[in-house]
Amino acid sequence: MTEDGFVEVVTETRLAERVAQLGGRISSEYADRNPVLVGVLRGSVIFTADLIRHVTVPAEVDFLSLTRFGGQGRVGIAMDTEVSLENRHVIIVEDIVDTGLTLTALRRLLELRGVASLATAALLDKASRRIVDVALEYRGFEVGDEFLLGYGLDWEGRYRNVRSLWAVMDLPALRRAPDSFAPVAYRRR
Repeated sequence: MTEDGFVEVVTETRLAERVAQLGGRISSEYADRNPVLVGVLRGSVIFTADLIRHVTVPAEVDFLSLTRFGGQGRVGIAMDTEVSLENRHVIIVEDIVDTGLTLTALRRLLELRGVASLATAALLDKASRRIVDVALEYRGFEVGDEFLLGYGLDWEGRYRNVRSLWAVMDLPALRRAPDSFAPVAYRRR
């Protein structure tokens, strides 16, 4: 559906179906391992919450937040997990993976903690932007290079609570008028 410079790329129904499928796969593959799902703040919050509801084996959820600094785009942990990840089966939950650089750095940081196993569940994969190969064991959707809003993805903190995913067709227009998506995003159905 196209409306006022925004295109719905994944509907609420399709998101729910795919997240349920991913949760089913994780449940099957981790039946005897009690995984820890580690959501990367903030974009993954909604995906993580929906995903864990479809995991039908004992599992924990925790979160961490990353920071990027320096000219080389180095990645550090701004807010760490509360639970120890040593000897645990960890599934990183990401909203979107594009170049793969941040995820590669995060995977290295977590591997240094002596995890028993490490996997990634990414809702969105911008494979066309990949600079480094990085494993995505659980992938929701491959998307193009457009700027996306909704289902955890935001513009200056807005629109994370939109129930479907939308592509912004005119990013300069959104920059000029950040509220321009609101009538589309929050219309009554």
